Amino acid sequence: MSLKSKITQNRPLLKKLTIVAWVFFVLGVVGLPTYIWAVSSNVNNWFGDLPSYSQLENPDQNLTSTLYTSDGLQLGSGYFRDNRNPVTYDQLGNNLVNALTAAEDFRFEKHSGIDLPSMFRVAFGVLTFNRKGGGSTISQQLAKQLFSTRVISDDKKGKLEGKNKYLDELIYKTKEWVLSVRLERSYTKQEIMAMYYNTVEFGNNAFGIKSAAKTYFNKLPNELSIPEAAVLAGMQKGVTTFRPDNNAEASKRRRNVVMSQMVKYDYLAQEAYDTLRVPDIELSLKQQDQNTGLAQYFREVARVDLRELCKELGYDLYADGLKIFTTIDSRMQTYAEQATDSAMSKLQALFDAELTREDRSLWIDSKGRPIEDFFEDELLPRSSAYRNLVKKFGSESDSVEYYMNKKKKLRVFSWQGEIDTLMSSVDSVRYYKQFLQSGFLASDPKTGAIKAWVGGINFNYFKYDHVRTGGRQPGSLFKPFVYATAVEQGYSPCYAFKDEAVSIDIPFQDEPWSPQNAEGRFSGKEMTLKQAMANSVNSITARVMDIVKPEKVVDMTRRLGIKSKIPPYYSIALGTENATLHELIGAYGAFANKGVHIEPYYVSRIEDRFGNVIYNEPPRKSRAISEDVAYVMLNMLQETVKSGSGRGLNYTYQLVDAKQEKNEIGAKTGTTQNASDGWFMAVTQDLIAGAWVGGDDRSIHFSSWINGQGARTAMPIVGLFMQNVYADSTLGIERSFFDRPADLNREIDCQKFADIVSPSDSTIIYDDEIYQPK
Repeated sequence: MSLKSKITQNRPLLKKLTIVAWVFFVLGVVGLPTYIWAVSSNVNNWFGDLPSYSQLENPDQNLTSTLYTSDGLQLGSGYFRDNRNPVTYDQLGNNLVNALTAAEDFRFEKHSGIDLPSMFRVAFGVLTFNRKGGGSTISQQLAKQLFSTRVISDDKKGKLEGKNKYLDELIYKTKEWVLSVRLERSYTKQEIMAMYYNTVEFGNNAFGIKSAAKTYFNKLPNELSIPEAAVLAGMQKGVTTFRPDNNAEASKRRRNVVMSQMVKYDYLAQEAYDTLRVPDIELSLKQQDQNTGLAQYFREVARVDLRELCKELGYDLYADGLKIFTTIDSRMQTYAEQATDSAMSKLQALFDAELTREDRSLWIDSKGRPIEDFFEDELLPRSSAYRNLVKKFGSESDSVEYYMNKKKKLRVFSWQGEIDTLMSSVDSVRYYKQFLQSGFLASDPKTGAIKAWVGGINFNYFKYDHVRTGGRQPGSLFKPFVYATAVEQGYSPCYAFKDEAVSIDIPFQDEPWSPQNAEGRFSGKEMTLKQAMANSVNSITARVMDIVKPEKVVDMTRRLGIKSKIPPYYSIALGTENATLHELIGAYGAFANKGVHIEPYYVSRIEDRFGNVIYNEPPRKSRAISEDVAYVMLNMLQETVKSGSGRGLNYTYQLVDAKQEKNEIGAKTGTTQNASDGWFMAVTQDLIAGAWVGGDDRSIHFSSWINGQGARTAMPIVGLFMQNVYADSTLGIERSFFDRPADLNREIDCQKFADIVSPSDSTIIYDDEIYQPK
């Protein structure tokens, strides 16, 4: 049969094929664009809304807000809902870029968001039931991640969505095509690559490549080796399946697949691949949370403050990627934590030995007698385990006692390292209560900038902050406020009293006030005010309080920045009312800052994600006392180091020599009744450092006042810290002298006086202004 005859015979079939071809042509040329337009425009709300162009330019992502030290180091993992710290393309490094391009989208630089050859390959695979990989470009995957195209709430779904899974798949894919093209028009290829790496999740609470590199390899992104980059790029095939910490073999296989793709597309030589494919993955796994790194107590206190501050500024601390620059110095913070660990581990060993040797109760009264039922009646009901069980079963239920005494596997803290053990909730409460706690703070007295903050002995196990959260009785640490009041009223530090029993009648009180000295006896010797304060002599402090009156002392504490409630009682002279270490550091700082009080602060400035400064509040300053009074107090505090209760600071830690030729340091010890609280404060020209030590409950203390005094419990922390600070020349803190006022009108050299020095005029000069003490 001739060709013409065949054509004539099959003309009806050819006509049908032509019609079909035209239909497909029209659908492809007209229908497909119309469909895509309909999806992008959400015609009749059939398909659901797409993000606007403004949303494309500013994708809504939860970005980590990051803390920085004053010496430029990142402090902890920051504050986040998703642990995400964005990086620029230049910070990625070639290894990450090449690994992702080879593994996911080798034509990334050539297409405009949609890779047509890959789409045809996928379509052919679907029609032949022989799928060979996905066709999504990096831009499409970014669109999917950024705008959650497949996770849509019911109120935002289009009318056609949710009806059929195949139709849904088509609509979702179409949206991603549209968004990928829009992303390509809005951003450069480099920006899209960086956005992708900043957006995706890597498990272990790591969002974005910077967090992932830190979490898995403790590196910055551009420091990753080729195999390490291949591991992280390969995880995007399935984060759970290919996590190297959970599925090491699967992750290794995926790593090698990525590297083989890098060979295929000329990003890696075959010889290099043959070498790199063999070793196992070496991780340096470092969970990014608030229980690791420096200054954990500080970071938690700051989190609470910053959350409220950011709210006032109109920002979200957990989502807006703020940069928070603090005054904390990483070197000083390290020295503070090392000093706390060293001193407290030794002190705890002494305390444990006392408990064992004396076979005594952990909870004792002022005479060393066990406090009956204190644990059962007071401590257990306050524990979180007990409260949770009462909430669940009721206070009268036997289940509370059953579960409180049921043994379970626990990992507990010890100074020798964590211990895995079997322990009930009752045993756990009792075990943790035996640990002595501490707080430490250091600041610059000239600026008020906090340099180091240690709120306790171990943040993982003891969350309570002992720097600012809770106040304790300061004991003799309060006495300088009494003496400062006297000096302000005209009394010389060389004025003398006899150390003898004192009995002071107090209005509206039946019994006179008759305080005892710490050691329970009176020497009968005459002492200057300087000597009395240096040796924490209660009898003389009581006499001074009777002269200056409690109301004036309370006024002094207010001016020096003590915000805790201090009632005008005579007994406050001995530090019977609570105050925080944070307040006391600020108060002592005023002595070193020529009488100007600066409220201790820790935020120097805050920047938004674009580097714009949104907060830069200056320190809060106020004149508290005159420069003369401040210098006299510094001179009196130095006597504590020379001959008083803090003289161990000198001969133990070699901070000054015996003649004070190289350094001037003022100090004060503080110890409360029963030695429940031990304090030590050191003052220099450039640094204030203070520590508190005690039990969580005041009934937890050494049996002997001598062993529990601040000079033995708190001073070692301060001494070790300052010893390391002076040894570090990079800090710029040197041994120096206090600035003496040029026209000091007070005599402070008590050796010149044979007779008692009497008070002078109580009118004080404050920066050329007359100030009359209230």
